[in-house]
Amino acid sequence: MNEPILPGFAEVLTAAARIAPHASVTPVLRSRELDALAGASLHFKAEHLQRSGAFKFRGACNAVWSLEEAQARNGVVTHSSGNHGAALALAARSRGIPCHVVVPEGAVATKLANIARHGAQLWRCAPTQAAREAECNRIQQQTGAELVHPYADARVIAGQGTAVLELIRQAGATLDALVVPVGGGGLASGSLLAMQALLPECELILAEPAGAADTARSLAAGERLVDFVPDTICDGLRGALGAPNFALLQPRAQVITVDDADTVKAMRLIWQVMKQTVEPSSAITLAAILAQPQRFAGRNVGVVLSGGNVDLDALPWSLA
Repeated sequence: MNEPILPGFAEVLTAAARIAPHASVTPVLRSRELDALAGASLHFKAEHLQRSGAFKFRGACNAVWSLEEAQARNGVVTHSSGNHGAALALAARSRGIPCHVVVPEGAVATKLANIARHGAQLWRCAPTQAAREAECNRIQQQTGAELVHPYADARVIAGQGTAVLELIRQAGATLDALVVPVGGGGLASGSLLAMQALLPECELILAEPAGAADTARSLAAGERLVDFVPDTICDGLRGALGAPNFALLQPRAQVITVDDADTVKAMRLIWQVMKQTVEPSSAITLAAILAQPQRFAGRNVGVVLSGGNVDLDALPWSLA
């Protein structure tokens, strides 16, 4: 079995320079009320304000613009339930190349509309990892498109790391802890690369849904345990932890698992207090902090708000 290709901090710096003409430098938001509630100084990296509505544009943009010209002509292909597909579609459009996105049945309609709006061709498949990969392989064979995996691609991991690279430079304080959501692990492992280079004493804490807690199990066991059926409202965090992501995270990261009900409360709180619309996969970071306030008390905490592509016709607290 081939060892996964692991990027380093040098690749994060290269990605930052490569995507600079295309990606937004998102703001860091503060809230006195949420600081008081958490008992900590919270620095929210607002990636829901990134192009395509999520941090995913960083990794997708880095992958697309790193392709050689001859390679790029055939376009790119991926599988995605939403944000990565939209990000890759937008990145491909910025370079004028085709984009194919395999989407599982049952994906959030708002996210599918976002993918289509950015010009990708959608391909449907059964809602299993095996079906996604098989359909991607078929399209690759048919078109010659370059596969850009949502989280287990070194180019994507390096690109995602640029969000925390910016956060550290913007925060105006030495961060004691960094809280990011984890699903497949692209953002988490990219964040680690930036953090351990610039703030080696900082603690990386991953926020994971209790109904899709394969990262918590894997890190505890010292091996990837990814045979599970996700059951969570956090649709962006249902993916299994990737092999390169596990290899990067295993020595350094810790996990807080969060019930969906607490994530929905945090999502509503962010809307009420900060006037920001974020999706559950993003609000889980605040939910993790509020679940264990003693762990963060008196500390400077970086918090990544990963995305804001919400179905406004199906807000979870309205459904409840």
